[in-house]
Amino acid sequence: MAIAVPDTPPVVLCFAPGDPTGGGGLVSDILTLSSMGCHPLAVQTAAVVRDTRNVDDVLPADGETLVEQARAVLEDIPVAAFKVGFCGSVENIARVAEVVSDYPEVPLVLEPALYAGVDAEEDEEAVAALAELIVPQTTLLVAGRHEICRLAGIDDGDDQDDDADGGEGAGADEADVQEAVARLLESGTEYVLLTSGGEQGPQVVNRLYGPEGLVRTDAWDRLPGRYLGAGATLAAAAASALAHGMAMPEAVREAQEFAQQTLRHAYRPGMGRAVPDRFFWARGREADDA
Repeated sequence: MAIAVPDTPPVVLCFAPGDPTGGGGLVSDILTLSSMGCHPLAVQTAAVVRDTRNVDDVLPADGETLVEQARAVLEDIPVAAFKVGFCGSVENIARVAEVVSDYPEVPLVLEPALYAGVDAEEDEEAVAALAELIVPQTTLLVAGRHEICRLAGIDDGDDQDDDADGGEGAGADEADVQEAVARLLESGTEYVLLTSGGEQGPQVVNRLYGPEGLVRTDAWDRLPGRYLGAGATLAAAAASALAHGMAMPEAVREAQEFAQQTLRHAYRPGMGRAVPDRFFWARGREADDA
């Protein structure tokens, strides 16, 4: 009797740092993708020295090893999407950009994670490299207004460097944000998901922009507390939905609903920020939904 071979789940290749807390980075991507029915491939771009409160140091991965790892799995396993997070260095941004450029048909979700750097000069160089090399190849950019303005070369007047999954102060006004989104779309990015998780106000309002302008707006009541890895979870969830073949508006809706549930069930493993529960549905706990 023949044994049925299970179908292979969609495969997503992640470029992200190793985060020992499990809040962000590769661990976050792996948990999110697995929870959403994908098979994750993981290439580490850096080692982050941190706890649930602060980032103390960032040690970039060896660039040649990064490329060798990525090309080894790509030559063996077909991927349905890329998810790119913090790359660790300008050199590694260039290496990741070179690798993904060989697969223009594969959707790429970029979570710039500009808050992860600890050196101001290197951070500025990394922003320029991302804008020049990876943003033009991006299918979906997931970022807050401060990151979007920086990538577009617009000074939003916000000097705050917050490592909380893309959170930032109010910063740029609406005109600056709209100009930044327009510049990024003109540069080659197909869609921009402008998030507001790190801002103030009673609601989180996320807006998806595409070639024809505003595509959709989603809003939730703002949850109390601060979270480590919320942005990474949202971006990886979007990559998963795209890997499953969803159209962009539906993929973004699915990713936001998943991310919101992980935050509703977040737990606090240490003395700092809470961590999203990417397997909320498997723990037998009842949702506390409004």
